[in-house]
Amino acid sequence: MALALDNVEEATSYGTPAFKVRGELIARLRNDIGALVLRMSIEDRQELIAADPETYFITDHYLEYPYVLVNLARVQPEAMRDLLRGAWRSAASQKAAAPKKRRKR
Repeated sequence: MALALDNVEEATSYGTPAFKVRGELIARLRNDIGALVLRMSIEDRQELIAADPETYFITDHYLEYPYVLVNLARVQPEAMRDLLRGAWRSAASQKAAAPKKRRKR
C-alpha cells in the first residue's frame, strides 16, 4: 500500500522495515508489539485513540512525537490505506516546506 504512493521508498528505521518519502519517515514496523508506527499529527492521533483504543495506541516513547501506533491485527485495509495517504501527505508537505540548504562555493 505504501509503495503505491508517489516517491515512497522502502528503507529502515532503527533496524526495522520502514517507508520514507524523500527521506522523511512515514511508517515503520514494530514487530515486537505487532504494530505499525505511522506519522500523524498529535491532534489526529488523540481522536483516533479515543474512537478505537484497541486499534490505535501510543507508548510513552511517542508522546511528544507526531506518530501513532496501529495494531496490525485489528486495522481494516481501507483504514490503513487512508492512514498511509495521510502520513504521505504530512511527510511530503513537510519536505516541500523545509528551507533549501545553500551550497558553499
